[in-house]
Amino acid sequence: MAQRITSFLTGARTAWLAIVAALLLSGAAFSLGAAERVAGPTDSLPVGADSTIATEWAEQLPQNDDSTAVVLFQAKTGTLDQAKLGQLRTLAAQLPGSSAKVPLVPSEDKRAAVAIIPVQGSDATAASNAVKAIRDRLASSTPDGVQSGVTGPAAIKADLAAVFEGADFRLLAATAAIVALLLVLTYRSPILWIFPLVVIGIGDRLATVVATHVLDVTGTSWDESTTGILSVLVFGAGTNYALLLISRYRDELRHHDDRREALGLALRRTSHAVLASATTVVFGVLTLLLSAFPTTRGLGLACAVGIVIAVIFALVVLPAVLSSLGRWVFWPRVPQVGETTLDEGHSLWRRVGDSVAKRPMAYVAGTLVALALAAGGLSQVKLGLPDAEQFLETPDSISTAQRLGESFPAGSADPATVLTRADASAVQKAVEQVEGVASVRPGGRSTDGKLTSLQVVLANAPDSDAAEQTVRDIRAAVKPLGQTHVGGSTAKALDEGTGHADDRMKIMPLALVLVLGALMLLLRSLLAPAILVATVIATFLASLGVSWWIFTGLLDFTAVGSNVPLLAFLFLVALGVDYNIFLVTRAREESAAHGSREGMLRALAATGGVITSAGILLAAVFAVLGVLPLVVLAQLGTIICVGVLLDTLVVRTVLVPAIALTLGDRFWWPRKAA
Repeated sequence: MAQRITSFLTGARTAWLAIVAALLLSGAAFSLGAAERVAGPTDSLPVGADSTIATEWAEQLPQNDDSTAVVLFQAKTGTLDQAKLGQLRTLAAQLPGSSAKVPLVPSEDKRAAVAIIPVQGSDATAASNAVKAIRDRLASSTPDGVQSGVTGPAAIKADLAAVFEGADFRLLAATAAIVALLLVLTYRSPILWIFPLVVIGIGDRLATVVATHVLDVTGTSWDESTTGILSVLVFGAGTNYALLLISRYRDELRHHDDRREALGLALRRTSHAVLASATTVVFGVLTLLLSAFPTTRGLGLACAVGIVIAVIFALVVLPAVLSSLGRWVFWPRVPQVGETTLDEGHSLWRRVGDSVAKRPMAYVAGTLVALALAAGGLSQVKLGLPDAEQFLETPDSISTAQRLGESFPAGSADPATVLTRADASAVQKAVEQVEGVASVRPGGRSTDGKLTSLQVVLANAPDSDAAEQTVRDIRAAVKPLGQTHVGGSTAKALDEGTGHADDRMKIMPLALVLVLGALMLLLRSLLAPAILVATVIATFLASLGVSWWIFTGLLDFTAVGSNVPLLAFLFLVALGVDYNIFLVTRAREESAAHGSREGMLRALAATGGVITSAGILLAAVFAVLGVLPLVVLAQLGTIICVGVLLDTLVVRTVLVPAIALTLGDRFWWPRKAA
C-alpha cells in the first residue's frame, strides 16, 4: 500500500498535478487572506480569575477605568511655579479626549504634575490612536523647561501594540534569510536550496491563513504573537522534514539509476519517521487547549494546524517538485550510482559513534553530569517579568512611569481597580484600611447605579512583590462584603502567575504521557520510549538552566515570563523527540540487517549530518523571535535555541547512542532487536 502511494506521488503526471493543485489551493487561500482578530480585554487573562471578572464588569461602566492615559509633566530643573502650572492646566484641558473637568494634580515636591485622560474604547487600536494623538499634541505644545510623557494602562497597551507593527514581515524576512543561508551551507549547492525554501515558504503562508480562519470559525482567541510563533514553527519543522527527505533521496540516488524509483524509496522510508514526529508535535501543542488562557488555547490550535500543513507540503508537494526535476538539481555534487552512502562511509558522525562505542558507560555518565551542571541554576529561576522589562527597548510608557514614581506614590500611574455591586462606601472604608494603600478615590458608576468602581493607588510599584501582597490583602478585606472584585495590572499579573502555574501542573504531565504513548506505538517498545522522553526532559532542564544564566548574566533580566517555561517545554519535548525519532527509526531499520550495535552506529552515520543541520536550522529560526522587541518572545526563542542545540549536538549525538550501545538488544525491550 505504502509503495503504491509513494509511486503515485512521484509519478511524472501526478507530480505535476500535485504541484498545480497546491498552487491553486494556495492561491485561493491567499486571495481570501488571513482572518482578522480584535482581541478582547480578557483574552489574555485566565478564565474565571478575580481580575478577569473585574475586567468584564468594567466593560459595563460608561468609561472603562482600565482605559486611561496618565500624562506626566516634570520640571527639567527646579520646581513648577504657579505660572507654569497654569500653562500646563490649560494644555491638559486641551489634550485629545480631555476636558476642563480633568484636574491637573501637582506633586508634593512641586517638581511634577499629572493629568489622567480618559480613553474611549478598550481595544489596542483605540488606545494606540488616542495615545498617539496625545503624544503628538504634547510634542508641539509642552512649554519650555518642562518634560512631558504619557503612561498608564492605555499607553502601555499602545506601546505593546506598536511592537507588532510590521512584525509579520520582519519575522518572515529574517526567517527566510536564515533558512536560505543554512540550506545553502547544508546542501552546498547554488540551486537545490531554492525548492524546499519556496515549498515550505508557501506552506508557511498557507498555514497562517488556514489557522486564523480555523480559530475564527471555532471562536478561539488569538493575539499578535500567535501568527509569529506559528510561522517560526512551520518554517522550522517543515524545513527539518524537507532536510530528512532530501538527504535520504540523495543516498538512494547512489543505489538506483531511476531517480523516481529512488525518490519513491526515500519518501517511503522517511514518511514513517516524519509522520510519527509530526504526530508527537500535534499531540504536544494540542494540550494547550486545556490552558486557562484563551490566547494560549488559540496558539495550541494554530500550531497543530500549521504542523499538519507543513507535513503535507514536505511529504506531498516537495516530492512532486523533486520528481519533476532531474539529478542536476544537486549540482555541483550530483550523486551517482556506486558512490558510498552515508551509512556505509566513515563520516565525522561515524567516527563519533565509534568513539562512543568504545566506552559507552563513560559517555553516559559524563553527559548526564554535564546536563546536571547546566541545569544547576534552576533553583534560582524567578518567574514573572516586571513591567519595566517587558520590552527590549524601554518605551515612553515605561520610562514615564519610572519618572512618575520619583514624585508620586509608585502606583499612581497604574492604580488597582475595585469593582463592586455591594455598598461602595463600606468597600472603600475596607480598602483604605489595608496596609500598602496610598489613596482611594471613586471611579465610574454604571448607568443603573448598581456597579461602582474605585481607583486604588498603591504605595509600592505595581510590579513589585509588595504591591502583589497589597492586592491579596485588599481581596481578603473585601471578600466578606461580597460581589467585589479587584482588577488592574498588579491583580492581573498575580492571577496570570497563578494561572500559568496551574497550566504547568496540568499540561506538562499530559504532554509527556501523550508523547510517550506515541513513541510506544511507533517503536512497539517500552524501554526505548521511556529513555527518549527522559533525555528530552533532561535537555529542557539543562536549556532552562543555561538560558537563566544568559538572561541574568548577559542580558540583565531579573525574571522569566511566567508563560515561557510551559511553551518552551512543549516545543522542546515535541521537537526534541523529533530528532530522536529520526535516529531510532533508522537504527531499527539498520538493526534488522546488522544487529543492534552496528545498526545504531550506521544510523548515527546516516542521520548525524542531516539532523545536526536540521537542529542548527531550527535553533536559528527560533532565535529569530528576538527581532521582535518583546522580552517574552526573545526568552522563548533563546530557551528553545539552546535546547535544540543541546539536543542535536549532545543528547542525540552522544547520550542516546551511548545508552543504546550500553543496553544492546535490551534497548528495544520487550521487542526483539531483529
